[in-house]
Amino acid sequence: MLLGAAAAGSCRGSRRGRTPDGELLTPGKAAGHRIRDLGGEGVRVPDAAWRTAEVVVIGGGVAGLCAAWWLDRAGVKDVVVLELDRVVGGTAQAGASAVTPYPWGAHYVVSPLRHQTSMIALLEEMGALDGTDDHGEPVAAEDLRVRELEERVFHLGRWYEGQYLYAGASRDDRAQLARFRAEVDRWVAWRDGRGRRAFALPASAGSDDAEVTALDRLSFAAWLDERGLGSPRLRWLCDYACRDDFGLLAADTSAWAGLAYFASRLARPGAEHQPVVTWPAGNGAVVAHLAGKLGARVLVDHAVADVRQSGHDVEVVAHTPDGVRGFRARRAIVAIPGFVARKVVAPLRAGARAIPALDRGAWAVANLHLDARPRAHHGDAPLAWDNVLYDSASLGYVVATHQRGREHGPTVFTWYYPFTGDGATARRELDTASREDWAEAALADLARAHPDLRARATRIDVAYWGHGMPRPRVGAVFDPALAAARAPLGPIHFAVSELSGVALFEEALDQGVRAADEVIAALGVRAGADADADADADADADADADGDRDRDRDRDRVRDRDRDRVRDRDRDGVGDGVGSGGNP
Repeated sequence: MLLGAAAAGSCRGSRRGRTPDGELLTPGKAAGHRIRDLGGEGVRVPDAAWRTAEVVVIGGGVAGLCAAWWLDRAGVKDVVVLELDRVVGGTAQAGASAVTPYPWGAHYVVSPLRHQTSMIALLEEMGALDGTDDHGEPVAAEDLRVRELEERVFHLGRWYEGQYLYAGASRDDRAQLARFRAEVDRWVAWRDGRGRRAFALPASAGSDDAEVTALDRLSFAAWLDERGLGSPRLRWLCDYACRDDFGLLAADTSAWAGLAYFASRLARPGAEHQPVVTWPAGNGAVVAHLAGKLGARVLVDHAVADVRQSGHDVEVVAHTPDGVRGFRARRAIVAIPGFVARKVVAPLRAGARAIPALDRGAWAVANLHLDARPRAHHGDAPLAWDNVLYDSASLGYVVATHQRGREHGPTVFTWYYPFTGDGATARRELDTASREDWAEAALADLARAHPDLRARATRIDVAYWGHGMPRPRVGAVFDPALAAARAPLGPIHFAVSELSGVALFEEALDQGVRAADEVIAALGVRAGADADADADADADADADADGDRDRDRDRDRVRDRDRDRVRDRDRDGVGDGVGSGGNP
C-alpha cells in the first residue's frame, strides 16, 4: 500500500482540501510499449530513409550520452544518438519552473578522487572543479559543493542536524556506530595484491579479490548481524543508505553494495565522506552539458526496435513520428537496459548469450511547487538540502533552491519514494494509483513535519519510474553473466549502468567510456589528448618542413643572385678577387 495504511487512507477520501493541480509523467513508458507493439525484426526501411554514420548509440540516458561525448573528445565526430523519449537523460532528467530548475531523479555526484579520470575530465569541462588539495585529490568548485546545512532528520516532532540520529542515542548506540565506522575504515585502507581498493567509484576501479567478492554472497543485514551490530539507529542508517542508492532494504542488499555505499566515498581512513556536487536541476545539469556538446547529433523520438549485424557493419531500425528510419554504421553502442536490449538486439534475441537476471526497482517522484517555505519551529535544525523523515518509507525531499542561497520565498521540494519490495508488484501499484493519489501521499508523508505544507503547495507534479534502477541483491554484482554481458557481440557494444551491478551516475559514465574506448580501439582512432598532441606534433613537423623548404629556396635565390653579381663584375673587370671566395 502507498506509504502504509495511514497514507493510503489519506489517498482514498480523507483529504483535507483540494489536491493541487499538476501533471503525471511516465518517462519512456509509451515509447517503450511502442517498441513492444510495433517490433522491428523484418520491418522494411524505405531506401530513402537510410542514413550512415560511423557510430550509432542506442539510448540517450547518461551512459549513452557519455559514450558519445567520449567518442567526440577522441575525434570520432560522426556519431548519432537515438533516444526513444522526447527528452534525453533517462533517470537524470530535470524540469524547470519560473522559480528554479529541479530534478526528476538522480540529483548529485560524489566529488571524484584522482583515479576517476573520465569524471574529472567531465567536471573540468563543466567548470565544476577548482584545483587539487594537499593530497592531490580534485577539489569541487565551492558553489557546487552542497552548502550548509547538507542534511537533517525529522524524529518525534523535531528536526535534527545530520543523517545519524544522535539525539537520544544510548552509549551502546554510539559504541556500535564507532565499531561500524572502524570496519568501514578497515576496508578503506585495504588493498589487494595489485594495489586496488576494495571499494571504489566506479566499481571497475575496485578489487575483484576473493575476500571482496565473498561479500556479494551475503546480505548487508547478515554482515551486520555477524558483527553484533544491531543498534536500531545504526540499522536505520544502513537501511536508509540501501533505500537511497539501491531501492532495497539491507536485508535484501548485497553486503558488497552496502559497504560500498560508505567506503567508496572516503579518500582515506578517518576522512570525511567526499563532498556532494549538485545543481538545482540535479544531474539534469550534466545531461544538459553532454547533450549541448553533441547538439543535432542527438535524435529524440527514435524508438529503436532492431539492431543487427550486416557484414562487418551494423544496421539499426527505429520507429519515429515520421515513419521508419534506418541507420548503417561501422559500430553501435547499445546503452539501454538489458530487458529492452534482449528484445531489440538481434544476437540477444537469438540467444547468443545469457541475459543477467537483474532485479529492477520502481520509484515515484513528486515535485511540490511551494509559494513559500513551510513554517519553521524554534529549536529545529534549519531547512537543509536533504531532509529525511526517520519513520517514513519515503526518502524525504531535497530542496531545489538550496544551492542558490535562497532562504525565503518560493521553492520546489523533490520527494522520493522507492519501492523496496517486489518490482512487478510495485509497477502494478504505480499503474493503479493516479497522480492525485501520489500527490496526496506526498502531502500526507510530509505533513507530519510540515503541517502547513498543503497551504503552501501551488502545484504537485509526479513521475513514475517503473523500471527505475537495477538493484544489487545478494549475488548480483559479481554474477558471471553480468561480466559476460559487457563484452561486445561483433560490432555491437554495450554500455549501461546496470552492467556495474549498481545504478549510479559514476557507473553509467564508466560503462559509457568503456564501450567508447572499445569502439575507438576497433576504429583505430588514437584517443583524446594523445591524438590531439600527435596531430599538433604532425602539424608542427609539417610547418617545420615547409619552413625548411622556404629557407632552402631563399638560400638558392641568394646564391644565384650573388653568382650573377660576381659574373657581372668579372665581365666588367672590376672584381677584386674577394667575392669569388667569399660566397659559397
